[in-house]
Amino acid sequence: MTTQQQLFTVGGVARKLRVEYPGAIYHVMSRGDRREPIFKDDADRERILSTLGEANAKTGWQVHALCLMENHFHLVVETPQANLVLGMKWFLGTCTSRFNRRHKLFGHLFSGRYKALIVDGSGSGYLKSVCDYVHLNPARAKLLGPEQPLREYRWSSWPEYLKSLGGRWPWLRVDRVLGEYRIAQDSAAGRRRRRGQRESLRYSLGQVKDKR
Repeated sequence: MTTQQQLFTVGGVARKLRVEYPGAIYHVMSRGDRREPIFKDDADRERILSTLGEANAKTGWQVHALCLMENHFHLVVETPQANLVLGMKWFLGTCTSRFNRRHKLFGHLFSGRYKALIVDGSGSGYLKSVCDYVHLNPARAKLLGPEQPLREYRWSSWPEYLKSLGGRWPWLRVDRVLGEYRIAQDSAAGRRRRRGQRESLRYSLGQVKDKR
């Protein structure tokens, strides 16, 4: 384990370096600069997805969940090679340069420092809970109608979980999350069962909100 606890200074403020070790799983969240949108249209969203695919090929990352929102994104990623910092530097920098080039802009796309929280991937159920949180974001933000299923939000990895292996994003790993739901096989029956579980979670979320 190469846990880095040294401090470095940015603008006179001391910060801890990121904790990195082989096999670490992170819940990463990055917002737009000044909380502004990080997309102008669907082509920008497609560009970020393709850039994430490139990042995975370069780093060996394994993505367990993803959700693109209007002014931020959530990513649950496993790093077999202890390279979150290096990979995120390339990913965010490349997303910014491509966005600016396409729209003839300059400057920052993302704000300051991205958040990266360590996720327990021991099989305790915490990975499943974090991925559920990520996938439920569109419902929580009311980007879907009351009767719309979560699978209709196309900028989340949840619809990909419901596809067969050959039809989903090639860089998305689904087996660990399915395993925490005790779905042993990535099969049509397993996907039907998982879809029902997720919609039940969404219904429960709505019930809690209605009582507040």
